[in-house]
Amino acid sequence: MNKKFNRRAVLAVSFALGTTLVGLTAAHADALSDIKKAGTIKIGIFEDFPPFASLGADMKIAGYDTEMADKIGAALGVKVTLVAITGQNRIPFLTEGKVDALLSIGFNDERAKVVDFTDPYAPYYIVVMGPSDVAVKSAADVKGMSVAVNKGTLEDTEFTKVAPAGTDIQRFNDYNGVISAFLSGQVKLMVVGNDVGANILAKNPTIKPEEKFQLLSSPSNMAVKKGEAALQDALNGVIKQMKQDGSLNALSQKWLKEPLPADFK
Repeated sequence: MNKKFNRRAVLAVSFALGTTLVGLTAAHADALSDIKKAGTIKIGIFEDFPPFASLGADMKIAGYDTEMADKIGAALGVKVTLVAITGQNRIPFLTEGKVDALLSIGFNDERAKVVDFTDPYAPYYIVVMGPSDVAVKSAADVKGMSVAVNKGTLEDTEFTKVAPAGTDIQRFNDYNGVISAFLSGQVKLMVVGNDVGANILAKNPTIKPEEKFQLLSSPSNMAVKKGEAALQDALNGVIKQMKQDGSLNALSQKWLKEPLPADFK
């Protein structure tokens, strides 16, 4: 009886260990190797996030991120499959393997517990913009001026922190309201991300507002599943090469209407 029991116990333990080892092997699979074997990389992007990605007149998604994805595919020697993501599902898509990498994701400590980040590949910052003939160099200079912000956003909270007493902060429900107020002259200044600013310049070439001063810088990174060091290193290599050959700066000038900041070079 004891011998039979012991034999069964040994078999049970062996089976459990085997199952565990299989699980560990799967958990530590090399994503970069899998991508190259499959011949394709699945990259998550926001499809309605101009100028990083949006639907063009030819009904194709184009922007900073789509061109970045193409560069990644070329560097790895694989095809690119773009996967539409949202702010809510992007990290689950990555951790569940629905995508191999994410674009346009900012670093923070909470996210870093779940995913691994690459170096920044695109500048993202919040800026106060206004006409060239309006003399503004710092927050102190906006006293008494009218400034449009998108209500409840980071632009709103960050500008409110530094705005001097007497500043006329006009809060709108969306960016269209902010932009319309600025273009119509309802307000002197607006607070937007550099992506929104670039989009305004692209659609209104005769209006050339200047970036007066920055409020916050939070560059865009890529993200990979936690522990995928080989893929992370490969993506960092793409970014490094693009910095060296000038193609990353060209991408910024094309889509963001500005050269890369000095700390990107």
